[in-house]
Amino acid sequence: MFIPRKIETEADWLDPDGVKIYSISVDGEAVDKGMFYDRLHEVKGLRNIEWSKTPAFSIFHKGESSLYLVLAWWGNDNELFTSVSVLTGSGWVEDASRFSFCLYDLEVFWYERNVYIETMYSGECSIENYRKQRGKNV
Repeated sequence: MFIPRKIETEADWLDPDGVKIYSISVDGEAVDKGMFYDRLHEVKGLRNIEWSKTPAFSIFHKGESSLYLVLAWWGNDNELFTSVSVLTGSGWVEDASRFSFCLYDLEVFWYERNVYIETMYSGECSIENYRKQRGKNV
């Protein structure tokens, strides 16, 4: 049964390259973002992307049974690329045949889609404004 989850973000929740950070919590408690930073750095390092110039966001999701790290970035003008990692008993795993983002993450995706259109794809094209836009009620 669907029960809304707590979604949080703040203006200063950016990684060193400017990737926005959101958290989602199944139990309403604050998410320990420290559990995710090393994996975010690792996943970004696996891709040949200039992150400081790329509009991107991440979701640190404390789910019912696992921790999920969703990294999403915009490319090819209007395409959203995604990576999903899950913390398993043997460590972080990225396997698209087993794990994906979920319906709770889609609230952030929809918000970020609208921000991307407004700040990057409607004639303005400002990565700074993209990174500043945050919704308290995503």
